[in-house]
Amino acid sequence: MKRVIHFSKAFFPAAIISTVLIILGIIGYVILGGFELGVDFQAGLIQEVQFSPTAFNLTYTGLGNASVSMDRSGFYIVISGSGVEGITHSFPYVEYKTIGSLLGGIRNKGVEGLAVLDQSAMDNISSQSLIQSAQGNPQLSSVPYGIHYLPPNAPPIRIDDVRLALLPLGTVSVQVLGLQEERRFMIRMEDSEINGRGIPADKIISTLEANFGTGGVAVTRSDYVGSRFSKQLTDQAGLLMGLTLLLILIYSSIRFKPQFAIGAVLAIAHDALIMVAFITWTRMEFNTTTIAAILTILGYSINDTIVIFDRIRETRRIYPEDSFINILDRSLSETLGRTIITTVTTMLAVLSLFIFTTGSMRDFALALLVGMVSGVYSTIFIASGFTSFWENAALKRRAKKINAKPLPVPSKA
Repeated sequence: MKRVIHFSKAFFPAAIISTVLIILGIIGYVILGGFELGVDFQAGLIQEVQFSPTAFNLTYTGLGNASVSMDRSGFYIVISGSGVEGITHSFPYVEYKTIGSLLGGIRNKGVEGLAVLDQSAMDNISSQSLIQSAQGNPQLSSVPYGIHYLPPNAPPIRIDDVRLALLPLGTVSVQVLGLQEERRFMIRMEDSEINGRGIPADKIISTLEANFGTGGVAVTRSDYVGSRFSKQLTDQAGLLMGLTLLLILIYSSIRFKPQFAIGAVLAIAHDALIMVAFITWTRMEFNTTTIAAILTILGYSINDTIVIFDRIRETRRIYPEDSFINILDRSLSETLGRTIITTVTTMLAVLSLFIFTTGSMRDFALALLVGMVSGVYSTIFIASGFTSFWENAALKRRAKKINAKPLPVPSKA
């Protein structure tokens, strides 16, 4: 027989610790002015930029219109317009593997009015490193149109340097995208900063180029999020959390008794509040990735809780005469090995994400690590502790009813 650990002795101290942590989280939320909202929850301008120098420039002075487009497989120049036969000049990367060969191919096409202006010699650089900026009109004219590229072994750019460069513009949020070697960032300027101070959207790029080199920044995406959409996204996030708790309550009520269902919901609500407290005090950016981490932990925690509740129900059938406290301790002890193995195995995978990634993915992994620890703790001490409290209260009520019944009056002989 396995050694039974008396977890029930820690139910009350655990409840006090959890209450203190949650209260500290609420205090932090009030004192620090809420979450450090990410770019997804603020109205304003969103620009994704990549620090990549200009590979070459194109100009066009011929008949009709000439436009440039790119995808993963090749580079394209489209000639169209009145009086011109529409034609697409394709340069597949399989055939033109380097930027040097691509430029030679463009020149060899002999398109009248099309000129290529080299920025530097890059014969051996892969054509797939080319990047087209979303800023400006892709239609060619006499004004040079720049095509960017990501240099091989380019030194990473620190996010602190980007924030420092944008400091004169006011409140600007910066977030790392992808790997550091890709030098991609998401930049967010609040609506009040744009309209209130009259800062145009292209001011961000000109400011960055002033600090990191002219023509060295490509805009890969540019969007404007209105205040109505931002508020709608915030409301939907709160609704999603509430709906998750409600569905879990309904599922647990169908599968178990009400006290088990309420205990399960209290446990996952506890996990959500603990993660919120952690995010608030560490000033981790609150964005859609953070919400995904919280929802992931809610699912992980309820799965662990359901497994333990199943064991409690099974143990109660085997030992119907035993007290509920002993059944709880026995069930938690029997499932402890499974809980530890499952949690540690999952945490190893999440830990690798935390070590080898950056930006929002690293924050996602950190939030998962905190949530997993909280999930195991809440399943053992919060969910089980509540069901124990409920059962003890029910026993006291039954005992009071029995003691309140009047004794039978003996009949006279």
